[in-house]
Amino acid sequence: MTKKLNRLDILSIVLGSIIGWGSFTLPGVKFLQEAGVINTAIGLALGGLAVIFIQQGYHIMMKHHGIEGGEFTYTYKAMGKAHGFTAGWALMLCYLSIVPLNATAFVLVLKILFGSSLELVYLYEISGYPIYLSEVLIASGVILTFAFVNIQGLKQSARVQNTMVLLLMINIVIVFISMIFSGNTDQTIFVNNYIADYTFSFSEVAKILAIIPFLFVGFDVIPQVAADMNFKPEKATRLAIISIIAGVIIYNMLNIVTSIAYGAQAAVEQDWALGTAVVDNIGMVMFLLLVIALTTAISGGINGFMIGSSKLLAAITSYGMFPERFKEKNKNGVYADSIKFVTAISLIAPWIGREVIIYIVDMASLLAAIAYFYTCYIGVKKASGMREKYLSITGAVISIGFMLLLLVPGSPGQLSTPSMIFMIIWAIAGYFYFKKYVRFA
Repeated sequence: MTKKLNRLDILSIVLGSIIGWGSFTLPGVKFLQEAGVINTAIGLALGGLAVIFIQQGYHIMMKHHGIEGGEFTYTYKAMGKAHGFTAGWALMLCYLSIVPLNATAFVLVLKILFGSSLELVYLYEISGYPIYLSEVLIASGVILTFAFVNIQGLKQSARVQNTMVLLLMINIVIVFISMIFSGNTDQTIFVNNYIADYTFSFSEVAKILAIIPFLFVGFDVIPQVAADMNFKPEKATRLAIISIIAGVIIYNMLNIVTSIAYGAQAAVEQDWALGTAVVDNIGMVMFLLLVIALTTAISGGINGFMIGSSKLLAAITSYGMFPERFKEKNKNGVYADSIKFVTAISLIAPWIGREVIIYIVDMASLLAAIAYFYTCYIGVKKASGMREKYLSITGAVISIGFMLLLLVPGSPGQLSTPSMIFMIIWAIAGYFYFKKYVRFA
């Protein structure tokens, strides 16, 4: 049991997966522009509540299904090979895309500190985003570092995660309190832009709700490590709910920090609105604390989803859907070849630029919602009482709602055209892979 994960380990892995680069960048590029402060807060609160309902389906899964693979193996055993593959294929890209996205965000942190001096050896441009060899090498180095940490063993990886998440939480709280009570901040900007003429807008709230599955997908890392926990599913469920609530609070705190300094249009015009708000109003020391928090958030996201991705890949392999070597453990009890595969795929991403990666990540909400639906749908059948059944039904309906927000033409949260194209390509690729390699495996 000494090698098992305790409650602090699980809490750190989940929080680190939920609070990634998005919590630091979305206030400037999305939240304030599309929904302001209050409607963003409503959207995040409703979204967090929705994910808590969905979590009930995951609680039922962990009670009846304590093996690796999470939603994939659960769906496979309950609904068969085709549905299991669909859930696994959806989660695979969802997890894989978040690892390199966080790694390329690491480059942005360094550019904030050192400016354009990091832009060395221009290569080409994709979707308006210039690719520099120096940035590719930095992002690749970050990915390789976390691959090395994870290959040393899950417990070692969890220790690293605990430290990062502790720094993350402390620094965010310090920056938030400092910004609220600083004599340098002009509170009239906040009041005039976001409070005085506030009106509720369902469309604005819906834009936030549409990305909730992506923002909170980190909570479902728990089922991937269920076999490594040294406590019961009930406690894991409580930790997941605590992490979701903490995520809602932190997203709002960082949005408020940005809103104190900028109106919506001014925030969009900044390279990094949150960072500029902090450095201009409460100084360089607080800015460095914010950079440390962002760095730990990015690192936590890479670490958490590398763990989840490798365990998901190993589980899919154990059912004959990928080459056998991906399910073999090394001397540290880690699926080393799975981690190497995740690393190899992630190393491609820095070469195609953040814009293309973001198009793919935008699909993550839809892919996560598919996995949520399968889990809650099966939960309805496996529920041990009417309360569990009704909660699972609610979770399934909410999952469908997320999918409709992303797919229905004219919806406030409809996927962009490039994201929809990538979605179709991934679905077609999955169909042909299943037809050729899986059906008769």
